Amino acid sequence: MRIQLPSEDKERCISFLQDIVRIPSISGQEGRVAQRIAEEMESVGIRDVRIDKIGNVIGRIGSGSGKKLLLDGHMDTVTPGDLSAWHHDPFGAEIVDGVLYGRGAMDMKGSLAAMIYGVKALLDSGVRLSGDLYLAIVVQEEPSEGASIKAMMEESGLEPDFVIIGEPSGLNVSPGHRGRVAIEVSVHGRSCHASSPEEGVNAIYSAARMIFSIELLPAQFLSDPSLGSGSISVTSIHSIETGSRNVIPDLCTFVVDRRLTLGETVEKALGEIQQVIVREAANAEAKVVEYDEETYTGYKLHVREAYPAWLMQPDHPLVKSALKGAARALGFKPKLVPWRFSTDGAYTMGVAGIPTVGFGPGEEKLAHTADEHIRVVDVLKAAEAYAYMAVEILGTE
Repeated sequence: MRIQLPSEDKERCISFLQDIVRIPSISGQEGRVAQRIAEEMESVGIRDVRIDKIGNVIGRIGSGSGKKLLLDGHMDTVTPGDLSAWHHDPFGAEIVDGVLYGRGAMDMKGSLAAMIYGVKALLDSGVRLSGDLYLAIVVQEEPSEGASIKAMMEESGLEPDFVIIGEPSGLNVSPGHRGRVAIEVSVHGRSCHASSPEEGVNAIYSAARMIFSIELLPAQFLSDPSLGSGSISVTSIHSIETGSRNVIPDLCTFVVDRRLTLGETVEKALGEIQQVIVREAANAEAKVVEYDEETYTGYKLHVREAYPAWLMQPDHPLVKSALKGAARALGFKPKLVPWRFSTDGAYTMGVAGIPTVGFGPGEEKLAHTADEHIRVVDVLKAAEAYAYMAVEILGTE
């Protein structure tokens, strides 16, 4: 059995990828690209295509019985950032020397095109899967990974047996990634006129002392042989606006991005910050950030920004099947390489306990960068790999 994309479908796949890169889809503004994705899914023969109340695009193929495999990807992107840093139009989808440039090309619209055309290759091959293959192209993954796939599963009642996350993995198979928790720290002071700073307590100074102590925390973090060590970064800081620069600020808030390796918990991460508060004798409190936003359809997403680490073992049947399927398409055995960033797998495996792996074209290090790009040939290889992975995981009739 050989599953492959004919030349005309290769052209259609890349043309479709260019189309969706040219449609801006910043998180919360995905409506236009969702419609385009739904059109393409229907055109290749995927069944039951719909846009759900959250704004996700869902479709399936299969017999309607047996195991369920879910291909998961997100349609939203971050902003282009500083346009002067780009040498190619971030929404131009320009192809130069076999490389397609644009915001979202690699993270992760290349995978979306590959998934859809991988399903088309399966349909055209005449292979009948022994289960159902679902596609879920979700919204607002960038600001809160797992929130939309969680809502989709709860609203639809879909309970997949296996999940493949299509985030870029360099055509390797990802067995997991570290977790993440966002912690907001509010530091209180006492305001006064800046001409007499000794009369007040500068909240920024107190926050600065805390931040210095936070820099020293990694020495006590756990480490895992596969996922590596936990890490911590202060990613934003803000002092209260008083309408004047002549006032000692009485409030300063900052956000901590804490990456969790296996064995580390949200409670442990919060406890570390609270210990810093005590050690610095700061008038402060720390809490986990709540993500509370509406999707472009008006659906309200509300989750705690705490995403657990997860790791599949190399001998798990899903991992072995994914490696075998990818190898059949690629002509070589991919490696097992955990992601550095966090994905929807934080929910599917980390919370829901559904066996999950990752696989996608593109290099992880290019995520959110200027001149983001992806190799066209890798998108096409990934399409065939998704098809073979589905066959290995679900089996055939």
